[in-house]
Amino acid sequence: MSTIAHSHAHGHAHAPAHAPAHAHAEPPGAEDLFPLDDLGHEARRLLAFGRAAALPGGGFAWLDVTGAPTPGMPAYLYVTGRMTHTYALAHLLGVPGAAELVDHGVNSLRTVFHDDAHGGWFTAVEAGGAADGLDGGADSTGHVVVDDRKWSYPHAFVILAAASAHLAGRPGAAELLDEALAVVEERFWDEGLGVVVEEWDASFTRLSDYRGANANMHTVEAFLAAFDATGRAVWLDRARQISERVVGVAEAHQWRLPEHYDAGFHPLLEHNREHLTDPFKPYGATVGHGFEWSRLLLQVDAGLHAAWDGDHGAADPMGSEPGTASTPSGRVDLVGAARALFDRAVADGWSVDGAPGFVYTTDWSGTPVIRQRLHWVVCEALGAAAALWHVTGEEAYAGHYRTWWEYARTTFVDTLGGSWHHELDPVNRPAATIRPGKADIYHATQAMLLPGLPLRPSMAGALVAG
Repeated sequence: MSTIAHSHAHGHAHAPAHAPAHAHAEPPGAEDLFPLDDLGHEARRLLAFGRAAALPGGGFAWLDVTGAPTPGMPAYLYVTGRMTHTYALAHLLGVPGAAELVDHGVNSLRTVFHDDAHGGWFTAVEAGGAADGLDGGADSTGHVVVDDRKWSYPHAFVILAAASAHLAGRPGAAELLDEALAVVEERFWDEGLGVVVEEWDASFTRLSDYRGANANMHTVEAFLAAFDATGRAVWLDRARQISERVVGVAEAHQWRLPEHYDAGFHPLLEHNREHLTDPFKPYGATVGHGFEWSRLLLQVDAGLHAAWDGDHGAADPMGSEPGTASTPSGRVDLVGAARALFDRAVADGWSVDGAPGFVYTTDWSGTPVIRQRLHWVVCEALGAAAALWHVTGEEAYAGHYRTWWEYARTTFVDTLGGSWHHELDPVNRPAATIRPGKADIYHATQAMLLPGLPLRPSMAGALVAG
């Protein structure tokens, strides 16, 4: 086959997962509606670009615009988790050399990032030497711990990396997954609220009062991958619990999702108004997260139906495990919520300021606040459009994908420097206001693969099943 995605998905993506009654009896296949050859070529190009991120001492680097490790930038836990996951997908796709990169990531997570004293994983480390402003000193591997806090956001990527690597059959991944799930279960999961908490200090003694939708979103992604990797329905049910809580808040705010919350998970609508371009906690509604939640809700829904129908292969699907329910019916309409989030993100975000592209954030009336175009936003728009097509069979979603892919191909794809520009200004010129360089290939690679894969709780699970 001429495309990575097509070669593994052919024959499995032709029928939507839950086609409505009004859908065509035999809807067009993915190869008829999506430019799979182009997408496969771009996926291979991205995977080739990312290889340079593997650091000899462990971890994956934050890449600069040329594809080289960024000088002075430490290795971040979340980047290492994302890249390990991405190359696990590549290994499942049969990409030569991907297995070694997965093993590098798994080993790095088990050693250089791991806090042997208190458990969990450090947020950022630096190989050798001293770092400016460092408080913690070197760990047992000789790496300098640059940030020793324990955040749920990067811990979610440890789970995702371990689950995908386990599904890819890589050594050490199962043990890493078991430990990561245990840490999140003990330290981050709030059973009373059905969400994860945000930030601990290094020793897990001081917990921040802040709660975030972003960390919970990626925990949903991680729990879905854990469900595919282990067959344990508790992780699917936890993904459902988070999703249903977030859907309720989004619906109450006209499907513009609040990002920031207090300890009781009450929205903080004015949070960070004075720091509009905060790379992780910007003020207002984040258009890209509307799309990302849309896709993830569909993956949760797909998992619930597969588990209930007995199609997943779980030892005890949705039955006797504590905290699980016995039927997917009578819950929040996740597909309807996915549609609503998608529609709101399109209405608020796409070409609303006189130039093509998605604005980054809006206020609570939908007025653009940050008009920079970030690559991950269009990537998540592409992913949501592909997922909605898989579920509904409606060609309009494939049309959105083709329109946005053409925009991304002609503006974000960097044919000279490699990968994608990670940020453009409001008239689509390369910029670096919010984040420098080309940190990783996680969002873009997934956006290239999603149209050609069956909709499953996780992408690695879809590749194994496909």
